[in-house]
Amino acid sequence: MEITREAIEAAAGRIRPYIWETLIEPSPALGRATGLDVFLKMECLQITRSFKVRGALNALIQLPPEVPVITASTGNHGLAVAYGLATLGRQGTIVLPETVSPQKRAALDAMGARIALYGTDSVETERFAREESRRTGAAYVSPYNDAAVVCGQGTIGIELLGRLGRVDYVFVPVGGGGLIGGVAAYLKAVRPETRVIGCLPAYSPVMMASVEAGRILDLPTQPTLSDGTAGGIEAEAITFGLCQRFVDDWVAVDELAIASAMKGLFEEHRVVVEGAAGVGVAGMLAYAEARRVPAGGRAAVILCGGNIGASSFLEIVRRTM
Repeated sequence: MEITREAIEAAAGRIRPYIWETLIEPSPALGRATGLDVFLKMECLQITRSFKVRGALNALIQLPPEVPVITASTGNHGLAVAYGLATLGRQGTIVLPETVSPQKRAALDAMGARIALYGTDSVETERFAREESRRTGAAYVSPYNDAAVVCGQGTIGIELLGRLGRVDYVFVPVGGGGLIGGVAAYLKAVRPETRVIGCLPAYSPVMMASVEAGRILDLPTQPTLSDGTAGGIEAEAITFGLCQRFVDDWVAVDELAIASAMKGLFEEHRVVVEGAAGVGVAGMLAYAEARRVPAGGRAAVILCGGNIGASSFLEIVRRTM
């Protein structure tokens, strides 16, 4: 499957019965801080509280129903696949790193998902799941290195342009690149003048560093509030080429900036987001400050997820006080 405008539009029709078209909310406070007309794409309020359900469903729907499924995830993709399996009446296993957040593990347990634990890094977990796929014959559904998954994530681009018409900047949190790869592929096909900015935690900037180096790098990462974007990238990941081709610029942000963005979103919009979503807002603020973007441009930030426990969120907020 090629990742094209047509494939992404087909994915939108395929998954429409199973997902929500999430709110796009204006943010006057962020507009004042950046000089931009800012809108927030609330994927933190999506089913399973993450954009990941889009790609997971697009992949699962296209697999033969009798084939079992296996996947690897830091949590949100696992929740999405678990939802898809339950909704479509399929069987499967979610492989998680041993470092998965307790809140995400509890959510998977509540959904009745079959879980296996392996490794402390997303690349290790993905490698193990792929090996199990080959050993058992189960279909492996990657969190990002799968064209059907990327096309599902790209449906966010359809909703952005459909609701806003013109978007000059889109700020996207980046881990493995499935979200930004799909969204950027669609936006550049329909409105190539839109600038797509990849936002990463400074403690795990693997995709940014890889694009700058011209090859996928195996880099150590440090613990970060943005656990949903942390870790390495599979060798030969299809998202690497998409990022090289379609992403216009990159910005890495520190932990305090992520925490401050999470707190600010709660104060201004009464929405609780996980660290990866904070990265998008922090990235936009840093980008606007450093690049001095022209005032009056229209910007969208994808708030990619809201899976965070109450105690964790409160502790993060306290860091900024």
